[in-house]
Amino acid sequence: MEFAKIKRKGISIKLFHGDCISGIENNLLEKSIDVVVTSPPYNIGVKYNRYKDTLPRNDYLKFLTNLGGVTKRILSDEGSFFINIGSKPSDPWIPLDAANALRQHFTLQNVIIWIKSIAIPKSDVGKYPAITSDIAVGHFKPLISNRYLNDCSEFIFHFTKNGNVKLDKLSIGVPYQDKTNIGRWKSAIGDRRDRGNTWFIPYETIWDKKQRPHPSTFPSKLPEMCIKLHGVNKCKVVLDPFMGIGSTALASVRLGVSCIGFDIDKSYLEICKERIMSSISTQ
Repeated sequence: MEFAKIKRKGISIKLFHGDCISGIENNLLEKSIDVVVTSPPYNIGVKYNRYKDTLPRNDYLKFLTNLGGVTKRILSDEGSFFINIGSKPSDPWIPLDAANALRQHFTLQNVIIWIKSIAIPKSDVGKYPAITSDIAVGHFKPLISNRYLNDCSEFIFHFTKNGNVKLDKLSIGVPYQDKTNIGRWKSAIGDRRDRGNTWFIPYETIWDKKQRPHPSTFPSKLPEMCIKLHGVNKCKVVLDPFMGIGSTALASVRLGVSCIGFDIDKSYLEICKERIMSSISTQ
């Protein structure tokens, strides 16, 4: 069921209330989506308002396989499917099992590591004058355990239909640290290089749980980087089957791309709509 439709400067944001698999089947046309960016439940017991995040593993993987089937139908032949999946220290196989479940429908073109927190000793940095001491940046949930390490990263799997989708890598590139590399080879034509497959994207600092009304959401910079990597100029419509409170929609609005999202929880969609309207009003 369509929950909301927001139009702005040639783009539209459509929000649907309901199950994403049946929603995609009933509302989206074949090959109508250019980029899918999403983060499904990880099946680690997160306390959502409505969804029970504790399915038997086989049922969870079957659900993701079915999602992959309907996503393949609506994704364009040159489209990208970015799916963020994490785990818990006592069950690190979850994202790998999930990626394998999608293997029957897609080619795994890239594996990206989303780094949420990192510590770098000054002794390992080298001769960078701007770094004068050890640094530790980002946020993580401290883990009280003598068996497991703090969980400071997650996977972003980049699936495509054929593994040959050309990307706009320099759109999320970084400057060269050593400027003598510029012009050293044909690809180094400017002060920007391929970022690689490790992305440091920290959460914003919050001081009150009310600032994060959804128990498991990614920063909007994550879908923004995914969309830009695919290529904004060849992206007309983005889909997030698990829209939550709207990180993908906010990224799409910033980039001037239409977006469609599904969620089974109407309260999350209400917050999503408010965030979109607030973002539009400030642009």
